[in-house]
Amino acid sequence: MPMEQKVQIRCKNNKKILNCNIGSTLSEIFSLSGLQMEYGPINARVNNKVEGMHFRVYKPKEVEFLDMHDASALRAYTRTLFFVLNKAAHEVIPHCSVHIDIPVSRGYYIDLLKPADSNGKREKRVTADEVAAIKRRMDEIIAAAIPIHRYEVPTDEAIEMFRKSESWSKVKLMESLGSLYTTFYDIDGYRDYYYGSLLTNTSGLYLYGLEPYYDGMLLRIPRRDDPSQLGEMVRQDKMFEIFKEHHRWQDILGVRTVGDLNGAITKGFMSQMIQVSEALQEKKIAQIADEIAARKSVKMVLIAGPSSSGKTTTCKRLSVQLAVNGIQPVGISLDDYFVSRSETPRDESGDYDYEHLHALNIPLLNQQMNALMAGEEVELPRYNFQKGESERSGKRLKLRGNEILVVEGIHALNPELTAQIPEEQKFRVYASALTTILLDNHNYIPTTDNRLLRRIIRDYKYRGVSAQETIRRWPSVRRGEDKWIFPYQENADAMFNTAMMFELAVIRGQAIPVLEQVPENCAEYAEAYRLLKFLRYIKPIPEDQIPPTSLLREFLGGSSFEY
Repeated sequence: MPMEQKVQIRCKNNKKILNCNIGSTLSEIFSLSGLQMEYGPINARVNNKVEGMHFRVYKPKEVEFLDMHDASALRAYTRTLFFVLNKAAHEVIPHCSVHIDIPVSRGYYIDLLKPADSNGKREKRVTADEVAAIKRRMDEIIAAAIPIHRYEVPTDEAIEMFRKSESWSKVKLMESLGSLYTTFYDIDGYRDYYYGSLLTNTSGLYLYGLEPYYDGMLLRIPRRDDPSQLGEMVRQDKMFEIFKEHHRWQDILGVRTVGDLNGAITKGFMSQMIQVSEALQEKKIAQIADEIAARKSVKMVLIAGPSSSGKTTTCKRLSVQLAVNGIQPVGISLDDYFVSRSETPRDESGDYDYEHLHALNIPLLNQQMNALMAGEEVELPRYNFQKGESERSGKRLKLRGNEILVVEGIHALNPELTAQIPEEQKFRVYASALTTILLDNHNYIPTTDNRLLRRIIRDYKYRGVSAQETIRRWPSVRRGEDKWIFPYQENADAMFNTAMMFELAVIRGQAIPVLEQVPENCAEYAEAYRLLKFLRYIKPIPEDQIPPTSLLREFLGGSSFEY
C-alpha cells in the first residue's frame, strides 16, 4: 500500500511546522496544531487569504487560525447566523422572504415578507410570537450540531436551483456575473449562497440574540472585544428613519441589490440612475437647509461624521443651500482649536491622541463662539502643525446679521464640545455613508467597506499613502470613531446618508489598481483581497458619468468645490 503523501504547513499561531496529508481541511490541520482557542477557530488566513475551515490544502502553506477577536472571523460567524436564521424562518413561515437589511442597535435588522394572501398582498410585520418561534427553531438547529457543507457547481446549475426556490436576488446576481462556477452552502437540505466563508457546523454558534424590532427582527451578535457578551442594544430611532428613507430611494430607482445594479448598467440606465440619485441627495440637503432657516434662533451649524463619510462636501453643498435661503455661512475649522502638542492627551501607547476631545481648546472655542453670536469681534486662533503650537492668526471675525457659523469636525455632536453655547442656537447634522446596496437579500455589504474604499482612494491620490498603509491604520481609525463619534449619532437634528446606490460601480475603477499593489506577503493583503473580491461582483460605471458637484468627487477628484 503506497505511503500517503504529506504537505508541510507552517502554523503562524505557534510557529510549528505540521506535516499533514495532502488534501487535509483546515479543521483537520487545526486538530494537529495543538492550539486551544476559546472562541475559535472560526476561519484562517492561508498565505494571507482568508479561507473557511472547509478549505483543503494541497501545497505548502502558511496558516494563521483566527478566533472571534478578528474582524473576518466575526463576519464568518455572522454569515453563519444569517444562514441558520434563513433556514429557521423558512421552516416556521413557509414561502416567506427574508432580507438581511441594515446594521442598527449593534445588531442587524431583518425584514421578513410573509407569503402573499388571496389578494396578492404580502404582510411585512412579524409578530413577537413568530420571532420567538424562529429563535426556538434556530436553537434546535444549533443544538443538533448539523454539518454545513460547501459545494461548487456550474453556475447555470446554481441559477436553476435558486430559481426553483424563488431566490430571485441570487438569480439576478449570478446571471450578471458571467462566472463558470458558483459555490453554495447546505444545512440539512436547505441551500443558500454567501460570498464569504461560513462555519463548518451549526454547533459553532455559541451566542446570539433575536428579538422583535419595529416591524421586523433584530439579530444580535457577540462583541468583537469581548466575544462572551452580546453587543449592548441601543435605540437608534433617528438612524432607523434614515434607513427607511433609503428604502424609499431604492424603490424610486428600482435598485436594491447588486444584481439589480448590474442589470441597470447592462441595460444602459446608468445616466438616469446617477441623475436621480444625485437629485435625491440634493433635495435632502435642501430640506436640511430649509429646516435650519426655519429655526430663527440657530447661529451655529455643527456637522459631524466618521472618516471618509463625505462630511466636507456635505458641508459645502449645505452652505450653497443655506445661501439659497438668504443665509451666509461662515466656516470655522476645529483644527485651529487644537491645544499645543505639550498639552495634547496621549493614548494607551503613549502617542499623542489628536482624536481625543480634549486635544481641542474647548474653553476658548465656547468663549469665542458665544462672543461671535453676541455680535462681538474675535481673533481666531491658528494651529501651527509644524511646530505643534497654537498661535494668534491675526484673522478677525465679526458676524453680520444674515451670517451663521458652520463648524465641521468629528466631535461636533458631542455635547461637551459646545456645552456653554445655548441649545437653541445650535443645529447638529450627522453625515455618513450609512447604507448603499446589498449583494443579494442575504448578503450585506458593510457600510464601513464603503468608507474604507473611499479613504484608500483619497489617501493614495492626495496624500501619497499606499492602500497597505491605509488598511493598516483603519482599525485604529475605527476605534476612534467608536469612542468619539458613534455614541453621539442620535444627538443630531438631521442625518444625511452620503452613500450612493451606484457608488461601488464607480469607485471600483480607481480602487482596484490601488488594492492590487498590496503585496501578498503582508498582513494587509487579506483585507485587500477581500475588497477586490467583492468589487469584482459589480459591473463598472465610467467615472466621467459623475457630475462635478457629486459627493464622490471629494474622493475621485474632478470636483467643482475647492478642498
